Amino acid sequence: MTDLTELGVAEIRAGVAGGDFTAVEVAEAFNANVAAAQGALNAFIVTTPDKALDAARAVDADRAGGKALGKMAGVPIGMKDLFATKGVQTTAASHILEHFTPEYESTVSARLWQAGAGMLGKLNLDQFAMGSSNETSYFGNVVSPWRRAGGDNAPLAPGGSSGGSSAAIAARLCPAATGTDTGGSIRQPAAFTGTTGIKPTYGRCSRWGVVAFASSLDQAGPMARSVRDCAIMLEAMAGFDPKDSTSLDLPVPEWEAGLSANLAGKTVGIPREYRMDGMDAEVAAAWDQGVAWLKDAGAQIVDISLPHTKYALPTYYIIAPAEASSNLARYDGVRYGLRDLPDGANLQEMYAATRAAGFGDEVKRRILIGTYVLSAGFYDAYYTQAQKVRTLIARDFAEAFARCDVILAPTTPTAAFALGENTDDPLAMYLNDVFSVPASLAGLPAMSVPAGLNGQGLPLGLQLIGKPFDEQGVLDAGLAIEARAGFAAKPQRWW
Repeated sequence: MTDLTELGVAEIRAGVAGGDFTAVEVAEAFNANVAAAQGALNAFIVTTPDKALDAARAVDADRAGGKALGKMAGVPIGMKDLFATKGVQTTAASHILEHFTPEYESTVSARLWQAGAGMLGKLNLDQFAMGSSNETSYFGNVVSPWRRAGGDNAPLAPGGSSGGSSAAIAARLCPAATGTDTGGSIRQPAAFTGTTGIKPTYGRCSRWGVVAFASSLDQAGPMARSVRDCAIMLEAMAGFDPKDSTSLDLPVPEWEAGLSANLAGKTVGIPREYRMDGMDAEVAAAWDQGVAWLKDAGAQIVDISLPHTKYALPTYYIIAPAEASSNLARYDGVRYGLRDLPDGANLQEMYAATRAAGFGDEVKRRILIGTYVLSAGFYDAYYTQAQKVRTLIARDFAEAFARCDVILAPTTPTAAFALGENTDDPLAMYLNDVFSVPASLAGLPAMSVPAGLNGQGLPLGLQLIGKPFDEQGVLDAGLAIEARAGFAAKPQRWW
């Protein structure tokens, strides 16, 4: 029999529907891979093999009874531990939420279960989704399944914050997973691990039941091993939700059915400001190759300008921490989660002790930055100015899209780095988001697809950015690159 864990979402769904194998057989195969890899990769915070099997049995029963099967029927997935899951611990990878078990289900996860997906477990991440390497989790680092060629066995970062998701997909622990993207947390991990991920237009997927980091930026999206699999999963995840005030009241397009790698009549913009001094030569070469692939697909290539790009990263690192400092004020040890109550402590001392013990260093750093830029003396100088620059960045994209249909850029400035390499320099870590942050600030759909391997045998990703609500254009351009890149590399199993 085919190794079921090598199959993607579309293949599993078709095989289950066609009776080639059962959903239970698929769940058992992935459960076994999860168990075998957990000690080495630490991709999951909690595993839920019984949940995966229960969902699989329900799908098999529906098929046997002749019932219609959902878009994700028989597909076991990983759920980033930022999504509330009823009856299953949800921690945001933080000590302050350890043992918190929600009595409700996030809208996105509920839609996936309704579509026939099953849950293999809750995936590890950077604490409160704050990080680019998955080294800030209270539950330990996620280790990428990739290794540099030439016998260098240094453990590598799987990207962040959705590092558990990217590592699990690359290592064949799940065919797909949920991610969230605030400034690149779907796209950057996908690029580091040779996987595919899309951040849809802000508001396309409900934020209800997702632990908040920066509410005007956070957006859920799918991660998988192919563009088609991302399209299938995004259809299941997306849709209007009255419980989320920022949810788009728009019908969900049939992205999978609309997929086309023919870009005849389309124009692709190449932003000159993204070709930065000191750019990794192999990243630049992959970008040039991507241009050639899109030309071959029939697209016209034009140079565009996004003049406020250089301000995107500082703008993001004012707005996102400001919103985080507000959102994380709810973790006070009163209603749920950790409570640290020293002898004789009053309420304020209990708050302070709980937060000191419960939040990690990176979370504290961002809360401090956010509180500072929102303070009375600095609000206008920092936060108000950053919001004005954000408007200019969005305007740059709007003007560029008057000349092109989609934008091609690198996803990350380098390939994956070693764990511990950037932990002592927060600014170096933040620079990982330099290409992904602008689309987040503008609320645009953007995805990363694998472009090939660098000289060290590590994946490089290309990023496609689309007009608001045009996930189809992004997926189509991604499919055109995927078809021409022929990326089939996978990490050699060492775990």
